[in-house]
Amino acid sequence: LALALALPSVALENGLARTPPMGWMSWERFRCNVDCRADPRNCVSEQLFFEMADRLAEDGWRELGYEYINIDDCWSAKQRDAVGQLVPDPQRFPSGIKALADYVHARGLKLGIYGDLGIFTCGGYPGTTLEHVKQDAQTFAAWGVDMLKLDGCYSSAEEQAKGYPEMARALNATGRPIVYSCSWPAYQGGLPPKVNYTILAEICNLWRNYDDIQDSWDSVLSIVDWFFTNQDMLQPAAGPGHWNDPDMLIIGNFGLSYEQSRSQMALWTVMAAPLLMSTDLRTISPSAKEILQNRLMIQINQDPLGIQGRRIVKEKSHIEVFLRPLSQAASTLVFFSRRTDMPFRYTTSLAKLSFPESAVYEVQDVFVGKSIGALKTADNFSVVINPSGVVMWYLHPMALPVQ
Repeated sequence: LALALALPSVALENGLARTPPMGWMSWERFRCNVDCRADPRNCVSEQLFFEMADRLAEDGWRELGYEYINIDDCWSAKQRDAVGQLVPDPQRFPSGIKALADYVHARGLKLGIYGDLGIFTCGGYPGTTLEHVKQDAQTFAAWGVDMLKLDGCYSSAEEQAKGYPEMARALNATGRPIVYSCSWPAYQGGLPPKVNYTILAEICNLWRNYDDIQDSWDSVLSIVDWFFTNQDMLQPAAGPGHWNDPDMLIIGNFGLSYEQSRSQMALWTVMAAPLLMSTDLRTISPSAKEILQNRLMIQINQDPLGIQGRRIVKEKSHIEVFLRPLSQAASTLVFFSRRTDMPFRYTTSLAKLSFPESAVYEVQDVFVGKSIGALKTADNFSVVINPSGVVMWYLHPMALPVQ
């Protein structure tokens, strides 16, 4: 409490995103496909968002916490209207964003939208320059928007330093609870001293630190490498209300194998990352759906303590171990193989992984869902990890050492 009182008056404390936001986002899968004549089913249009809202509401996603339907770039008309207001493309969003928000809300879901702090969005649509910040915040609130992702194409470092905090104030001033996702650090290289994560956590609910994800294992690995190489600087920045965002889940698309899909889900969960899927929920495979709807995984991701996990072991054998502390003295371990040859038997003990001496844990396999039984800190154990795959454990203390 003393620490909270000592902080300067915070721009954002909006009480939102106490756990990492979960939902669906259009960008990675549908990009800036605006050709509704040639490709009506996959173009960025209200129809796409109506259909994804139906899928979230009817296929078991909403009950698990996937509640945001997020529009990304290329939704607006190419010009603002006569009074300078952003307007949706009249052909692709004929009902308007307010009607889309109402549709989404009627299904117990929330609507996210995209803006860009610059003269244009990354896709070349009207941006939010400094003189439009207040107006756009009011427009989004009037439409019933629940989350804003503010990108940073076509803006200078000075404009970003001014504009991102200004938008936080403008969103708060609307009186509507709007989760605020910033791309600010990604445009400043993502690391201190250029990025001040203490200030960022007071301005934004989540932020993109690094490159956009692509539909490939190489892309997932590059993100994992960057986040865990820089974990000493990034990990302390995350917590309830303010999250590092390694970008969307691409599970269910074209670029990841089954093992790699499980690995992305496990590693994003260890990172306390937002779980924003970008895949076609109308045609998703049962195996991809099973990974994304894993209840124990989601429970771990949404742990109320909100501590981001860390890589604690990097072996010459290309096995890595990640640990995330959870509430009630529980934790999760991920054993990850970067090998490309065959399943690898990895032997270690909880003692080697810095667990408290003489404790006993009940171990559950997160993917299989079964309890593996009791494990003492000193016991050696082995896990068999498939190439580019993971074994993920949830550990709950049965007996802790006396302090």
